[in-house]
Amino acid sequence: DFGLLGTRSARASTEEAVETYDIYYNYNELTKRLQSLAQKYPHIANLSTVGQSVEGRQLWVMRITRDPDRKSLGKPKFKYVGNMHGDETVSRQVLVYLVEYLLTKYGEEERITELVNSTDIYIMPSMNPDGFEKSTEGDCSGDHGGRNNAKNKDLNRSFPDQFDKATVDPANIPEVMAVMRWIQEKKFVLSGNLHGGTVVASYPFDDSASHDQEGHYSPSADDGLFRHLALVYSQNHPVMKTGKPHCPDMPEETFKDGITNGAAWYDVPGGMQDYNYIHGNCLEITMELSCCKYPFASELQREWDLNKESLLAYIEQVHIGVRGYVKDAVSGAVPSNVSIVVAGVRHNLTTGEYGDYYLHITELNFTLTPVVSEAAGSSTTVATTSVQSISHPDSSTTSSSGSTQTPVVTSVSPTSHQLANQPQEFRHHNYADMELFLRKYSSEFPSITHLYSIGQSVEKRELYVMVISDNPVTHEHGEPEFKYVANMHGNEVVGRELMLNLIEYLCRNYGTDPEVTELVNNTRIHIMPSMNPDGYEVAEEGDTNGYKGRNNTNNFDLNRNFPDQFANITEPRQPETKAAMKWLKSIPFVLSANLHGGSLVVNYPFDDDKDGNSYYSKSPDDEVFQQVSRAYSQENPLMHQGHPCEDLYPNDYFKDGITNGAQWYSVPGGMQDWNYINTNCFEVTIELSCVKYPLAKDLPKYWDQNRRSLLQFIHQVHTGVKGTVSDMWDGRRIPNATISVEKINHKITTAQTGDYWRLLVPGTYAITASAHGYKPVTIYATVSKDRVEVVDFRLTSVRSEGNRHSSSGPRPTQNPSEKEFQSLIKELSVGQGLDELVKNTATESNFRYRPSKEMSAFLRGLTLNFPHITYLHSLGQSVEYRTIWALEISNKPGESEPSKPNIRFVAGIHGNAPVGTELLLEFAAFLCINYGKNPAITKLINETRIFIVPSVNPDGREQAVEKQCKSTQGLTNAHGKDLDTDFFGNASQRLVDPQPETRAMMNFIQSHRFTLSVALDGGALVATYPYDKPVQTVDNEGTLKYLATVYASNHPKMHLGNTECSNNGQSKSYDCNIPDGVMRAAERQSHLGSMKDFNMDFGHCPEITVYTGCCLFPPAEQLATLWTENKKSLLSMLVEIHKGVRGIVRDKSGKPIVGAIVILNGGVRLFTVEGGYFHALLAPGTHNIEAVAEGYQRQRQKVLIHNAKSCMNILFLPTAATMTALVVTACIIWCVCAAKSNRQKDGFHRLRQHRDDYDDEVRLTSMGSKKSLLAHEFQDESESDEETLYANKI
Repeated sequence: DFGLLGTRSARASTEEAVETYDIYYNYNELTKRLQSLAQKYPHIANLSTVGQSVEGRQLWVMRITRDPDRKSLGKPKFKYVGNMHGDETVSRQVLVYLVEYLLTKYGEEERITELVNSTDIYIMPSMNPDGFEKSTEGDCSGDHGGRNNAKNKDLNRSFPDQFDKATVDPANIPEVMAVMRWIQEKKFVLSGNLHGGTVVASYPFDDSASHDQEGHYSPSADDGLFRHLALVYSQNHPVMKTGKPHCPDMPEETFKDGITNGAAWYDVPGGMQDYNYIHGNCLEITMELSCCKYPFASELQREWDLNKESLLAYIEQVHIGVRGYVKDAVSGAVPSNVSIVVAGVRHNLTTGEYGDYYLHITELNFTLTPVVSEAAGSSTTVATTSVQSISHPDSSTTSSSGSTQTPVVTSVSPTSHQLANQPQEFRHHNYADMELFLRKYSSEFPSITHLYSIGQSVEKRELYVMVISDNPVTHEHGEPEFKYVANMHGNEVVGRELMLNLIEYLCRNYGTDPEVTELVNNTRIHIMPSMNPDGYEVAEEGDTNGYKGRNNTNNFDLNRNFPDQFANITEPRQPETKAAMKWLKSIPFVLSANLHGGSLVVNYPFDDDKDGNSYYSKSPDDEVFQQVSRAYSQENPLMHQGHPCEDLYPNDYFKDGITNGAQWYSVPGGMQDWNYINTNCFEVTIELSCVKYPLAKDLPKYWDQNRRSLLQFIHQVHTGVKGTVSDMWDGRRIPNATISVEKINHKITTAQTGDYWRLLVPGTYAITASAHGYKPVTIYATVSKDRVEVVDFRLTSVRSEGNRHSSSGPRPTQNPSEKEFQSLIKELSVGQGLDELVKNTATESNFRYRPSKEMSAFLRGLTLNFPHITYLHSLGQSVEYRTIWALEISNKPGESEPSKPNIRFVAGIHGNAPVGTELLLEFAAFLCINYGKNPAITKLINETRIFIVPSVNPDGREQAVEKQCKSTQGLTNAHGKDLDTDFFGNASQRLVDPQPETRAMMNFIQSHRFTLSVALDGGALVATYPYDKPVQTVDNEGTLKYLATVYASNHPKMHLGNTECSNNGQSKSYDCNIPDGVMRAAERQSHLGSMKDFNMDFGHCPEITVYTGCCLFPPAEQLATLWTENKKSLLSMLVEIHKGVRGIVRDKSGKPIVGAIVILNGGVRLFTVEGGYFHALLAPGTHNIEAVAEGYQRQRQKVLIHNAKSCMNILFLPTAATMTALVVTACIIWCVCAAKSNRQKDGFHRLRQHRDDYDDEVRLTSMGSKKSLLAHEFQDESESDEETLYANKI
């Protein structure tokens, strides 16, 4: 098995170089080495960082244990920390060798395999990477610097000290602050701090109250234990055990047995080992490994040989002594931070988050007492393992091999049946009772529960879900999401009560029962006790097979109400159904069961077929569904027999207690099939009881029959394969990648953090991962029955290989501020980045509708309060002389900055839809208030010119009436003109002069080189993209649709595409079932003269229109909700503006070229402007770019755009005559490489595009100007070989 894992992983990752033991790794080499090892051994290794150094280097930690992505209950945590003093370097290399040794020998050597399986090992090779980079090889005495960090602070004098209350500014010691947080979080049991300068093992305390410089023995309460631990290390080290290091600078220095009390050697206030002992539950000693602090690399092999056995023997000491759990004797709950007191030892421990503790002792007989705070209760139970004594330090024995013989305690865990707390109270819970039950357990077990509602029933009852997990609030990378849904039919109640029983069982046994603890630690379990609370309230106890309460309040069967692959479901979608669909789309569920009643069987997809007959309707994953169904039925003593309800249905027989749904009877519109077809989730339907609503006295028997089944079914989520899909070169996780299995026609996709889970039956499979812009990768994996196989994919972008190896041409660089900003864009583009930004930037708001005068005062107030980042532009006036304002937000407002992208947010073109106006006013205030407070908002404003036009039609707004959802009053301006039909740039299309509001906006659009425009309107819930006019084809439609999709996908409702708005008087009913909530504008209501089309044709800027809600003018009370729904989407546009293609065109001498053409995909043309800048947004995927300038040959290049990754392409355009060069620098923000010019600022503008479909001269008579669209200027069709495009990866 181990050989298979190693072979598979090696195939999917870069093979690391063979270790030579004769070189030091600098920071970059160390990083690559550790990343390569983590990629090769994902089943036992996980690389993470606990923080950064002063200069921004990561403090890497390699976690080594079986299943390193899981919580490890029952495994003690051990750590080694090296290179705390940057110029003491042996530890740095020796710990890398230790990592390699543990990983390569796992599965080959029994000792290593057992150590890794039973211990949670953390290894930090370098705590001071900045100091290491400044150190000098061969510097034995530390004369050349590098000992301290980049702020010149000695990290081993900077921890809080029990005797010395001096403090160090935390800003100067980020390394110490990060390690302190790490120590507090992990609750390590044993640790070693590796140094250099002599050869000895030093133990606490490191200083004393008198701070005598040397000779003052400062014993800890566990002095004998510490001496034992130090001896274990020293006695396995051939030099250290002699006590005579013979260091050249102190040749006479000796240490008895190779160990010393720290303070007796010399006083060290603020040391890390004492902090671990006093504040961290952790026993730590300090090992000095070599006389020379930074010996030549030729000595490294010798140092590894000297220390290898000591390093391993010391780790094994984490298993001596006693360990166990503390729980409440009455309730079984796990109280937090219980003190463990050992009689005669003046040093207490505290329990971990699961009630676990690990106690090292030197005496065989002892008294152990748990002490709980009064608030936590007074009655506790201590469950411990057996205790073994250890050799006293003064009489340690040594085997013939030289290793200290120390017995290791083997954990003795009680079985689940012995300790598990069973539910004590069985009764039927009505809605109020159920709600109190859920709130009680959520309050009593806050560390593992999270109670939330997915929506409301028809009668406004909450559809509650209880999450039970060690990290219940958010999705944890690598941890599968599981759900149970019960009581979908209101009169089928056994599932409802079993779910409450299960909640109680999981909560009360967590931390004490190994099975429950493992499931909760490694699964995010969602339990919905009732999907139909209204139906339950009318159902009647004792109902055997009736229908009262089965349906919801509107009398619709919820399990016939989902969209179906074979049947057309015409019944209106019910609130409970819509809430469930939204829920299932929002969380990457893997496995699920829908609990019903009326029989005793597990029913699996498909539930119907195209003919609607009762025949076996096989899904592509039929074998998987049979496997998980049997996992449930075989644990139920009645169900697996196959004769469920002989008194009621004597002819029913289900082999093994399972059945294909359609073979039993056809169920169109069922929830289980919708799960499988529309999400990643495999769902079955479980019939739990012959009687639908049994008497309360019978409930205990249903728990007894189903308890094991319920747990066993959850275990099934940990079968098949799982893993992460990430970028080969930078490790970035790839969301929405596709996972396909050969010969199984059902694909799944990765979650937002790039993780996936694919249920499979045992066997060998060819599994392929693919993503836009990447080469697919296929890996063969063998799946076993009872455990999940880890299959990670590292995808290579289509053009990254060529870009990586490009060696000629200029090598652009990226300055730190640009790199930092691109990292921010990347962070906000994937995973939970935007969600975290939204959560961290809440502002107090008092929403109301503001008339024009009050709106003007609000805008002026922003400029008065935030003068350094705002500038108020007057664009013109309306018919009734109200000012049309544009608020600019930028770090240099009012200044022209051609290198920055311009984004425009506009609202109120229809005065009867003022929601957008209020949202944009709040958005402006939100940005200003968070500037300087939130780093992400500050950086976005610094790198963007944001223009907000809250109301194009202020006159219409004054006429509109609140709470009128469909009224057209206020739609037009004071002249009765719909302004969105008044934008005509071509004189031949205009019959009359434009309205003053239109003229103001047209001038504004053409005078600023906008990269993107977002318009807010109302009356629907959808995002539309150009054009409004009827056209057969749209250039760059993929990008336009993509931009609208970005907005919709970040909106909690819009992306569902099922708004069910009324027609609102439009030409057709378009509102229902809009894929992804996005459509071409003309499909909604085609018309000429729209602002969107003018932006495209004459502003050369894409504009999307967002319809924020079905009601045009909703009550003001709804504004807060609408703001919450749109806040993330608005922010996503600020992120999106920094993607696409951007760059500078200049000649070989560096002079910018104005008027050069960059052609995208053979259609959209960009013209460079002042400074030679251009910028265009592009959707992920492959795009063709052509560069053309007069006198130069046309060049073509394919570029690959993908998620949140920046690059630079450099194009050389030789002339036919003189061979002088025009250099086009293009920064592809969503591309395969990551290079940026060090000559220019980040951020370039999209230019005006040339459109061949207009040959006439554009006469904008109201503007008093003529602008040729240059229909015939660039027709160079000369042919040449394409030049190499140089792209250098940073």
